[in-house]
Amino acid sequence: MAIQRMDNVLIVVEDLDAVVAFFVELGMELEGRGPVEGRWVERVIGLDDVRQEVAMLRTPDGHGKVELAMFHRPAAISAAPKNAPTNTLGIRRIMFAVDDIEDVIARLRGHGAELVGELAQYEDIYRLCYVHGPEGIVVGLAEQLR
Repeated sequence: MAIQRMDNVLIVVEDLDAVVAFFVELGMELEGRGPVEGRWVERVIGLDDVRQEVAMLRTPDGHGKVELAMFHRPAAISAAPKNAPTNTLGIRRIMFAVDDIEDVIARLRGHGAELVGELAQYEDIYRLCYVHGPEGIVVGLAEQLR
């Protein structure tokens, strides 16, 4: 049996509204938002007395999704500094292909985004950068030049 597709990536956040606004500005579409609680979710994630609000966003092509979860119970805990360096163990960023990287950077700055390093070009193929979004989320941006 083989994998059918990657369904989504989960990011646990403290300010769901701010992070949803950031990803919507990036170009993702809000698919749905609402409370999640009950024994079924407790069994799946291995926590008791769970109450959370979840937002599901999808890329415009419908193939990629980001799930955002804000825990009311139990309280979320921090695993590392919010602006941990790129060589910190674990998932470090989500990369998105974009049409106009400078326009995307400018729009995301309106939501507090800052470049991690700088906008750089890889040969004549891509322009790439990483940005810190809300809550230390790192988003990679790639504009294909060919």
